[in-house]
Amino acid sequence: MSQDNTPLYPLQFAPIYKEKVWGGRAFEKLDRNLPGEADAQFGESWELVDLGQTSVSGGGGSAERSTVINGPLAGHTLNALIAQYGDTLMGTLPSNDGEFPLLVKFLDARQNLSVQVHPSADYAASHEDAFLKSEAWYIVDCEPGAVIYKGIDEGVTPELFRKALEENSADAVEPLMLTIPVKPGDCHYLPSGTCHALGAGILVAEVQTPSDTTFRVFDWGRVGRELHVEPALACIHFGPANVAANEKRSVIRNDEATLSKLVECEFFRMERIEHRGQIPLDLAIDQPTIWMILDGSGTFTCEGLGDSDNDSETVFTFKRGQTCLLPARMTPTRVMFDQPTTWIEVTFPQTQSQAIA
Repeated sequence: MSQDNTPLYPLQFAPIYKEKVWGGRAFEKLDRNLPGEADAQFGESWELVDLGQTSVSGGGGSAERSTVINGPLAGHTLNALIAQYGDTLMGTLPSNDGEFPLLVKFLDARQNLSVQVHPSADYAASHEDAFLKSEAWYIVDCEPGAVIYKGIDEGVTPELFRKALEENSADAVEPLMLTIPVKPGDCHYLPSGTCHALGAGILVAEVQTPSDTTFRVFDWGRVGRELHVEPALACIHFGPANVAANEKRSVIRNDEATLSKLVECEFFRMERIEHRGQIPLDLAIDQPTIWMILDGSGTFTCEGLGDSDNDSETVFTFKRGQTCLLPARMTPTRVMFDQPTTWIEVTFPQTQSQAIA
């Protein structure tokens, strides 16, 4: 079957691992066989990415394009499929200059990540090499007592924060940050301009706008990594992050599933779906939809991918730790769950979840 007439189907991609000084081996909790030496420390697994350029300090400076690993389109990049299939893949959702408009990752914070900020809208508008990065963290797993840092405490001025950064010690900087205890199942939205850090002992699923522009201001005593105090101070929103409207929680239940709304912003929507696994689900979507499988397993049965009339269906398995992209207009697909299954469903604000309709 040639690529030109291949119907679209649920796409799975090869993870792109990034070694980080703060990383560890927690991706093995997602049933991953990690590459390299047994003591390699991985901080990021890029699950779905379509970037023509990354920052040197973030993604390494080169382009990063996710590559399909399942079915007849295996070996093709997400970017090539967007160019070929257009709205069959993307629906009415505009691409980001021909690139997919989100970046999806898992993060393993064995140690604290740097205190950092991503460009504000005003800064990005006046600096052509800076891009917005609004993101959300879903806590997959964490150690007892784990925390995140999310925003600057009320009353802290830029001058006071600058003085603490000049002291370059946790005793000076940490008290000025808002410290939030976390547990598995929590989800936090961090819009561009929010000063933040992921604390030690946390495994998260991250959904973000497609940029890795990061300004570090404090690195917990680590040396050898550049700090960016001046651009950071030009971007930081001083005071608590104003995200209450983005983090409104709601829960919908029916006999087969529970849908928990986690985060909604102008760029994406995140929901956790817990399916009890008893009845098949016929997928009916009209925008690209991302599934990050947290627990459980199952199969996608896709019509029209076989090479003959006697082989008209193709089955793809999915399991814990995998990320799948469901194209907007794909071949008719039915999901069967082998067991109760939980996933993060990432859609776009105008779309409606189909797993609990």
